[in-house]
Parts: sequence; C-alpha cells; structure tokens
Amino acid sequence: MTAAWDDPRISRGMAAQFERRRELLHAGHKPLGWKLAFGAPAALQRLHTDAPLVGFLMQSALVPSGSSVSIADWKKPAAEPEIAVHLGKDLPAGADRDTAKSAISGLGPAIELADVDHPSEDVEGTLARDIYQRHIILGRSDAAHAGGVLDGLAGRVLRNGSEIANVTGPPALQELTGELLDIVRHVANVLAVFDETLQAGQIIIAGSIIPPLWVTPGEEIVFNLAPVDTVSVRFAPASNKTLC
Repeated sequence: MTAAWDDPRISRGMAAQFERRRELLHAGHKPLGWKLAFGAPAALQRLHTDAPLVGFLMQSALVPSGSSVSIADWKKPAAEPEIAVHLGKDLPAGADRDTAKSAISGLGPAIELADVDHPSEDVEGTLARDIYQRHIILGRSDAAHAGGVLDGLAGRVLRNGSEIANVTGPPALQELTGELLDIVRHVANVLAVFDETLQAGQIIIAGSIIPPLWVTPGEEIVFNLAPVDTVSVRFAPASNKTLC
C-alpha cells in the first residue's frame, strides 16, 4: 500500500483525530485498538484514496453481545460485520509479512456500529470524526487462526432472523476490505507517522465483509464467524432507549 499520509486530507484529518484521542485518554478512557474503513475498491476510487482509512477504538465503545442499543438520535445508523484481528505482539512500522503474521494471536467476529452523520467524500472531516465510530460488539478470538489464517472461516449474517449473507473463504472475506496482512501492516505504518505504535493486546477491526447494513429501531443483526463465535445486537424500539 502507498504512503496514505502523503495525502494532505489524510494528514490533516489524522492529526485532528489523534488530538481527539489524546483528549479521551487524558480524560481516563482506555484504548482498545483500531479500525479500518473504506477499503473496498469502489470506495477507494470514490474517495480518491490509495488505502483504507484508519480510526481508533476505545474500551468505552464496547457493548456486550446481545445488547439492545438505542439509535433514536442517530442520523444514519449502520451495522458492519467485521473480522477482528487480535494482536499478541507489538508490530513496528515497516514490518514484513512474516513479522505481521507472528504478531497476530487470533481472529474473531465483531460488529461495528456507526452513525454516518457526515459526507464520506470529506475525507479530512470523516477522519477527524473517527470515521463515524459509535460502538463495537466483540466476540472471542480463536488461536487456531493465529497469523491471520482465514482458511476454514465462514461469515454468516442474519437480519431479523433471516440469512442475508454467507461469505466463505479467504478471497470472499477480503473482497471488500483488502488483504488482511496488508491491512495490519498499513495500520502499523500509519500509526508510526503519528508517533503511535501497534501494541500487543490491541485489536484491529478490518472493515465490513459485506456492504454496510442501514438499520432501524426494532431490528436485530447476528454475525456468526464459523467456527469461532457469534455476536449479535438489537436496536431498541424508538420508544425504548436502553443503551445510548
């Protein structure tokens, strides 16, 4: 992947995003990891970018699987089934593929909840707002997929009890995100430019394996990453604000 930070929109947007992250850390928030977005070929072309955008995750964004989340005040809520990369070692910038593999302790399912409240074509503004991040539902990690091995994985997505997607095998699971090892190396390289390090214990959610699901109150999304784990989230009816 190319040096995305050479794009002035990305450089300015990331600088603003990291300032926001520093403010949250200073206020007592704990880091969880990082997120990728807009890595699909069509998105790269539309935004005139060469690599996925990078955002941050905080532990305060975690929501237990099966929770009911209120989206009553959101502008354009979305749910995104994603593969979570769990890191067992620090990964420096410039790492080769073998080093990146050795840093990945396992893979698991995640659902990211986002509120698309800003035009994505404004890359700088989107980055400054941490790419719409609101919540994350995180499943367990399976060490059988250490090294980022996708063989044997299948992603099944249900909406209100009906299957809407079944994405099986490495090519399909990476079609909208880019290659998993390249993603991990890209994150490490981006962070280094802004004096951050990809650290053991952090996660990376690699981007949605299907197009974003635009959701409404009363719906439920289930993501089964077989054979690893299943995560789910319900969206509270408009009159029931269970979790903000």
